[in-house]
Amino acid sequence: MNHLTTDLIEALAKKQDIEEVFRRHLEEAINQLLKHELTVFLDYEPYERKGVHSGNSRNGFYNRTFKTEYGELQLRIPRD
Repeated sequence: MNHLTTDLIEALAKKQDIEEVFRRHLEEAINQLLKHELTVFLDYEPYERKGVHSGNSRNGFYNRTFKTEYGELQLRIPRD
């Protein structure tokens, strides 16, 4: 089982809100996808020497709120 199914089973057992479980996992998945997309775009991993003095660098993140049917997602958009 993966984390989503484990969390869903726990939420069902405790009679918690399943939409919150989906929201949390969706938020985490999108944030990981955005970080991976920047890595592919820059063509180097974080802290790799290849990126030093290349003109393309990781300049932190900025926060955005994205509304979905499961609630608001707090996204961390990576800067290039």
